[in-house]
Amino acid sequence: MEDNAAAPFERGTDGPKVIVVGVDGSDSSWRAAAYAAGLARRQGSKLVLVYVQPVLATGAALGAPVMDTTNEVAEELMAEIRKATERLDGMFHLRWEFHTLRGDPYNGMVQMADELKADAVVVGASESAGHRIMGSVAVRLVKAGRWPVTVVP
Repeated sequence: MEDNAAAPFERGTDGPKVIVVGVDGSDSSWRAAAYAAGLARRQGSKLVLVYVQPVLATGAALGAPVMDTTNEVAEELMAEIRKATERLDGMFHLRWEFHTLRGDPYNGMVQMADELKADAVVVGASESAGHRIMGSVAVRLVKAGRWPVTVVP
């Protein structure tokens, strides 16, 4: 007879502790954020929303105020997230934080997921035609094989 003296199963402690979701203002990223928020609420996880501000060399070469634009997007995303949490305040308890950094969206998501020791990553399906060349962020995250990745259409 085997001695299974392992710790007993504890209800509510077996789910993900940190769920990282990529947001960029697109409809699919908002759907991903909503899905991840529901998952985080049900699992008692921390929700970490990440916006990676793209570095657009061509825009900078043309003199476009790229940094100002991406900062505006970050501020708008934060305002939308705050509004959503204020609407739900009192109904649901959700621990969340918002991070923004500059760079390539894939590398930024990998960096944040690694730094935060993510248990799961959630992203929206690509709405860009450009992903056919580079591969979508979602597909690249899945191929990395480092975390469970959920792609929300």
